[in-house]
Amino acid sequence: MADQIPLHPVPRSAQRRAAYYSSASAAQRHNRYQVEDESSHLDEMPLMMSEEGFENDESDYHTLPRARISQRKRGLEWFICGGWKFLCTSCSDWLINICRRKKELKARTVWLGCPEKCEEKYPKNAIKNQKYNIFTFIPGVLYEQFKFFLNLYFLVVSCSQFVPALKIGYLYTYWAPLGFVLTVTVVREAVDEYRRYKRDKEMNSQLYSKLTVRGKVQVKSSDIQVGDLIIVEKNQRIPSDMVFLRTSEKTGSCFIRTDQLDGETDWKLKVAVSCTQRLPALGDLFSINAYVYAQKPQLDIHSFEGTFTREDSDPAVHESLSIENTLWASTVVASGTVIGVVIYTGKETRSVMNTSNPKNKVGLLDLELNQLTKALFLALVALSVVMVTLQGFVGPWYRNLFRFLLLFSYIIPISLRVNLDMGKAAYGWMIMKDDNIPGTVVRTSTIPEELGRLVYLLTDKTGTLTQNEMIFKRLHLGTVSYGTDTMDEIQSHIINSYSQVHSQNSGNSTSSTPSRKPQSSAPKVRKSVSSRIHEAVKAIALCHNVTPVYESRAGVSGETEYAEVDQDFSDENRAYQASSPDEVALVQWTESVGLTLVNRDLTSMQLKTPGGHILTYYILQIFPFTSESKRMGIIVRDESSGEITFYMKGADVAMSTIVQYNDWLEEECGNMAREGLRTLVVAKKSLTEEQYQDFESRYNQAKLSIHDRNLKVAAVVESLEREMELLCLTGVEDQLQADVRPTLEMLRNAGIKIWMLTGDKLETATCIAKSSHLVSRTQDIHIFRPVTTRGEAHLELNAFRRKHDCALVISGDSLEVCLKYYEHEFVELACQCPAVVCCRCSPTQKAHIVKLLQHHTGKRTCAIGDGGNDVSMIQAADCGIGIEGKEGKQASLAADFSITQFKHIGRLLMVHGRNSYKRSAALGQFVMHRGLIISTMQAVFSSVFYFASVPLYQGFLMVGHLSLVC
Repeated sequence: MADQIPLHPVPRSAQRRAAYYSSASAAQRHNRYQVEDESSHLDEMPLMMSEEGFENDESDYHTLPRARISQRKRGLEWFICGGWKFLCTSCSDWLINICRRKKELKARTVWLGCPEKCEEKYPKNAIKNQKYNIFTFIPGVLYEQFKFFLNLYFLVVSCSQFVPALKIGYLYTYWAPLGFVLTVTVVREAVDEYRRYKRDKEMNSQLYSKLTVRGKVQVKSSDIQVGDLIIVEKNQRIPSDMVFLRTSEKTGSCFIRTDQLDGETDWKLKVAVSCTQRLPALGDLFSINAYVYAQKPQLDIHSFEGTFTREDSDPAVHESLSIENTLWASTVVASGTVIGVVIYTGKETRSVMNTSNPKNKVGLLDLELNQLTKALFLALVALSVVMVTLQGFVGPWYRNLFRFLLLFSYIIPISLRVNLDMGKAAYGWMIMKDDNIPGTVVRTSTIPEELGRLVYLLTDKTGTLTQNEMIFKRLHLGTVSYGTDTMDEIQSHIINSYSQVHSQNSGNSTSSTPSRKPQSSAPKVRKSVSSRIHEAVKAIALCHNVTPVYESRAGVSGETEYAEVDQDFSDENRAYQASSPDEVALVQWTESVGLTLVNRDLTSMQLKTPGGHILTYYILQIFPFTSESKRMGIIVRDESSGEITFYMKGADVAMSTIVQYNDWLEEECGNMAREGLRTLVVAKKSLTEEQYQDFESRYNQAKLSIHDRNLKVAAVVESLEREMELLCLTGVEDQLQADVRPTLEMLRNAGIKIWMLTGDKLETATCIAKSSHLVSRTQDIHIFRPVTTRGEAHLELNAFRRKHDCALVISGDSLEVCLKYYEHEFVELACQCPAVVCCRCSPTQKAHIVKLLQHHTGKRTCAIGDGGNDVSMIQAADCGIGIEGKEGKQASLAADFSITQFKHIGRLLMVHGRNSYKRSAALGQFVMHRGLIISTMQAVFSSVFYFASVPLYQGFLMVGHLSLVC
């Protein structure tokens, strides 16, 4: 990597830097002692932020550390400008942590069905989104109000009226406006808190079946404990983190929906522990002596390490557990019925650990008015001092000084808060009544003007920018291309092809006979369009990881053991499940043209021809898709002919060097990409029995390797990926939400920088960024290479620094490394990009990125999403917007504003946000100017009467002025 990055020579340091770069390639082989040397060496070489830095002398390498040290200097200026607030906050957090005594998370041993054997007490499995309880509600609300100078000032002024010497007018003159403001605030917070309580109670009261020695019993979600055996039905939410023990599916696996956890609507395949899946009856789970050893609770939702041990067998059974054996809370069972043993509950579950606590959001306008109030207070003090000075400091001048402070307190009218709150309520009402954005709900009425002051918009992809509905659009065979309007031609070719085969073999009644003739006759018509279509459609129908699922009929109820029930195998009752919607779109397309996937298990799959005949293929090997390989493959054997075929499909960048030479692939891939289509190249290779046996022996030997297993397995597979026959190029469209492109264009023209944070794959995120015009056609895209060490991050950031006006695409793992070592430098570079795409982001990372932008730029941020994985990001942003979509209402309920479509954000920001900001600013200026005028009249009045501290206005007149009058 280092050889690809030209660096300018630096006097007296070239040798040292050359030695560093030459050693960077061996960073992964460093031991733990060498890592310390590398870190200390890199401390001397901070990332340079400009080209000129490489041309300066050696002393410039220490510029950045000096800058950082200078930022840490704390003197009187730092203390006055806000350091006191930082110190108070730090002390409060320290005291809170001491009082809470947060328990250290540890690994655990969980016995099946025996919660009483747990060595420690684990948290209750209850969802709690409330900010207060019955004891902290009033103190908490009052603290949130009086932490602002404006309210605190009026509290002091009102309390001063209990002192007879300082009393001016009646008590209600001061306490009535303050009481009105506090009453409105407390009632509003109480209503919001009660709504949160009702939602939490509804979730915690959901009933689940718990398996006991006596049979099934119904328990509430909040009563589930670590060690319980819980039965979860299809389409039911998983209440806690569990290890997957058993399923009603005969394959021993099931699919779950994780859209509320990671934002992906693709279904994930989970595998039951083989030892418990093989048990003949459900009740046998209590007849075995087994336990699960689970690692301590962690944030990472994509990994898990544990073991399953059965002690009562001879010898003892030990099985390793991974992420495919887990069922995380907040996911939904998509197929069959599952049984799991609970390992984490409550706040130790992955979903709760990745959710941040909600914060009380305060608008920038309120903060600015709070600062302006302090300036007005200084003016108030100065005016009072002037009046006492002109009075000649006669008598008890200090008492007169305080009375003048009270008389001129109209300079800071409490009606400012009242009027602004009333205005914000009116703005929220106008937003919800706007017919152009129907269904919009304002859940936080205190920050509508924030919509007009945004600089960064952070958006989710799946369900927010896209509908997550894949549609097959294009099939290209090299010399001929088929679109949506010519798919009927492909269907006629498939029907004719299989009908001819069937008519030629009409004497045979077996359903597998039609597949024998195409194999023998294929070489004769290999050049014909019909044969090429036949081979391409068959390859697409076989090369995938899709499983057809049929809805179950009503089974026999009342039985403890849930056996397989009758299923309806009709076309109308069939649905497809896969880990990628692209795969489902391809299989649905082959069904539409006549070749239907009707059944699949771990060893075989069956296709139905247009004539109703069944073709059976045995699955010999399958090579799943990975981000590194960018392709997936499968080796199948035709049951009728015995022929072995290796099918492969993948991205054009990976497949272009694998397929035979052609002169059209690169050009057509570019054409489809410009149309916003996601392209896949499909190829095949016929194998003899000897070739496959040789490959199988080498492949199995590589899988048994202890060292460099992945590299050896990849090398064996690559030995097959040579001179493959190119069959076709497919184009699939991920439908965007309505008017996404013009909306993003309008936001960009308004000066808003847009970042896309998604849990999806890098390739998918890049494609959507292009098709949605998040990245314009004239802009380049810099894909940040995967980095794992500080040295690799250093090199890649230097390479990225030399790019100009290009969008950045980075994965969550690489982002974590960069933020660990070069947080300030990375954020500074990323903020200069016109667009940023972060893929494979966890919910916690999304919220962390929002906080980084707020901390490093000081600009206002807005987060928009539609899934449960977006809640942390929405709550961390200055303004959170939720979309009610297919992923539920969790994001919508947690957001400040709820909309039904992404296109509504344009009018929400450009019209309502801008108008709310302008009106609030004008209202604030008017109220302050009015207070200054009244205070000026009071000063003139006191001056005329020999600087007497006597009020000009008294009674209900000032009550109305201070609280309601606009």
